[in-house]
Amino acid sequence: MKLLPRQSSTRFPLSNKNARLAHVEAIGHFERGLAALAALPPGQTRDRSEVELQLARGLSLFTAEGFSSAEAARAYARARELAEELGNPRQQFMAVYGQWQSANGTGMIRECRRLSDRLLQLTARETDVGLRLQGHHSAWATCLFSGEPASARKHCDAGCQLYDPEQHRSHSLLYGGHDPGTCARFLGAMIYWSLGYPQQALTLSTEALAMAERLAHPLSLEIALLYGAMLHLDLGEPELALRRLDAAETLVADQRLGFIVEPHFLRGAALTAQGAFGSAVACLREGLTTRLGMLRDRPYGLARLSEALARQGENEAALAAAREGLEAREKTGNRQWEPEFQRHAGIALQGLNRLEDAEHALQEALRVARTQQAKAYELRAAMSLARLWGEQGRRTEAREVLAPVYGWFTEGFDTADLKEAKKLLDELK
Repeated sequence: MKLLPRQSSTRFPLSNKNARLAHVEAIGHFERGLAALAALPPGQTRDRSEVELQLARGLSLFTAEGFSSAEAARAYARARELAEELGNPRQQFMAVYGQWQSANGTGMIRECRRLSDRLLQLTARETDVGLRLQGHHSAWATCLFSGEPASARKHCDAGCQLYDPEQHRSHSLLYGGHDPGTCARFLGAMIYWSLGYPQQALTLSTEALAMAERLAHPLSLEIALLYGAMLHLDLGEPELALRRLDAAETLVADQRLGFIVEPHFLRGAALTAQGAFGSAVACLREGLTTRLGMLRDRPYGLARLSEALARQGENEAALAAAREGLEAREKTGNRQWEPEFQRHAGIALQGLNRLEDAEHALQEALRVARTQQAKAYELRAAMSLARLWGEQGRRTEAREVLAPVYGWFTEGFDTADLKEAKKLLDELK
């Protein structure tokens, strides 16, 4: 299933040809510069020039190829080596941040943790607000993907307080190729949704899009659109998700950007929500064969595939996808979707009439979600367990597991999950 660019709904100016080609052409200039440096005698003068070129090259590679670019990872590793030899702390920070972004792009969250901790150490006594901002930037993403949304919120809130759009708008040209203020809002939206605040999440996502458009920064806008699509899927709004995805695809094609989130996963999830399960499964499977689909985004794709397969009645395949996701968490440290993998495994086991195993998996989903303080996933796990117990005639137990979780929420009652929970509670009376 080929993803084609569609008409953009964004107001971003898409006709600037020079902006479109800037990073692609820049990579060639940087590589020619590095080749010329190789002919110079060794020494600090050559090393100082090389570290600047490697840092700039890494940033352009992120923009043109995405955060999973292997060449960008090598550029930042070389820059760090040189910066440490030269004793330049700012360049060292920029190189470590680039390495963190590379680890994040390839889904190696344990490595992200090590590098993020290093960035926070480097800025612990730092008076430079911009460096402290970027330390928090690395931490809020690392904590989210590690399944620690409460810690992620603390770093995200700190980043929002530190960020000044005039003072820090140049950071997209220095760290990770995207704007930290925008990131604090589009990832903040995912964090707040996970913690059980869907309305606040939607507000943050809307702010992220508006900020990216004001900054007129293509990569920041792309990511805001893609994570906006992801949020609308979680809110049960597939049509709005597809609008965001369509705009992102147009932007990527016009600006010659690399995708930051695998688009097949978003489209496949939207198709599942619309009931087109066969097309959804095909789209999700295709996404799993791409470079992004085999790296950082794979857990998300597997979770969405397990859901689509179960809804299509292919419970053995759904269980296999969920178990693959659970196995991958041990290798990568990505635990963000662990409650969903347990829940999808439970639903698939229920479909296979392995009811005792299904109950165990759903109780584990509930336990993990509570440990993570992820109220959104706790609600979903409680609904699935209540549904299982309700079908077994254990209606009192079903209501007792779901009612307290539903009662915790204070907003977002018009979203799909909360409306479904209310309906289920009414049926269990």
